[in-house]
Amino acid sequence: MKIKLALAAAALSLAACNPSEPAKAPATETPTATAAVTATDAWCRPSPNGAKAGGCYVTLTAATDDRLTGGSTPRAGSLQVHEMKTENGMMKMAELTGGLPLPAGQAVALAPGGNHLMLIGLTAPLVAGETVPLTFQFASAPTITVQAQVRQPTVEGMDHGAH
Repeated sequence: MKIKLALAAAALSLAACNPSEPAKAPATETPTATAAVTATDAWCRPSPNGAKAGGCYVTLTAATDDRLTGGSTPRAGSLQVHEMKTENGMMKMAELTGGLPLPAGQAVALAPGGNHLMLIGLTAPLVAGETVPLTFQFASAPTITVQAQVRQPTVEGMDHGAH
């Protein structure tokens, strides 16, 4: 019995001196894939007190063909994707009920005067300097949430940075 105990103690001592290799990731694990849709330059216009709607903008790039189908924000009752178009000489705005196409690898800009996001039923005014969380839903890609800066739009040719 003493011999068995001595052998067991020796085996434990050797094991303590020679730690096993660190655990390796399973061979079936794949590296993290690139995001299905990336969002850049998300921002919203400040809204006047009492306004029930606000406009937001973002540039989206999808890795594969997809569609922006809508979204949500805690700052409004709904988030809709809108288009601006001219019909019979009149600018018209309407919700894109079928979503906005996002061709693979192409940056799609939602910008003033064109396709944009409308926050309907604002819970409070959008104030310059704050950020607004916007969650986007897609036909195929997982949802993403961005923080949109509330700011005035920049006007081309009106850079007063040197003043």
